[in-house]
Amino acid sequence: MSAQKNILLLGSGFVAEPCLEYLQRSGNNRVTVACRGLDKAQQLASKYPCASAISLDVEDDAALDAAVAAHDLTISLIPYTQHARVIKAAIKSKKHVVTTSYISPAMEELDAAAKEAGIVCMNEIGLDPGIDHLYALKIINEVHAQGGKILSFESFCGGLPAPEASNNPLG
Repeated sequence: MSAQKNILLLGSGFVAEPCLEYLQRSGNNRVTVACRGLDKAQQLASKYPCASAISLDVEDDAALDAAVAAHDLTISLIPYTQHARVIKAAIKSKKHVVTTSYISPAMEELDAAAKEAGIVCMNEIGLDPGIDHLYALKIINEVHAQGGKILSFESFCGGLPAPEASNNPLG
């Protein structure tokens, strides 16, 4: 059995619960759900024995720094405009960070500092962008390998539905 990991989950929106449900599966993760509204964080965390809740304003640099430093990994599901701030906190405490957003210029400016700190910053790993791009490329490559030509391509992608709402033919 691997060692317990302490994970800071920033945000309590649509993607947070499927993320938390997944993280609790191993039994080795302790997850702190953090968002501005303590009630929302508590409502989500109360569903999972591995989770606890805190109120955190990510615009309070000292509070964000302390929260990130107290965890092994931060997963940021808050708006992309805050991800550079989260990465800066992760660099200070030399902690890994995961986001679901595209790499903004502000995030890109932190690349050298993150490498210097020896941390991993994984970005663009959500459903969109991410999985949809991988499968699109797979299909396009298969068509080309068989001598075909793509005349048009359209992708409909968004977030993953909550498990209780995933009752349609597309899953």
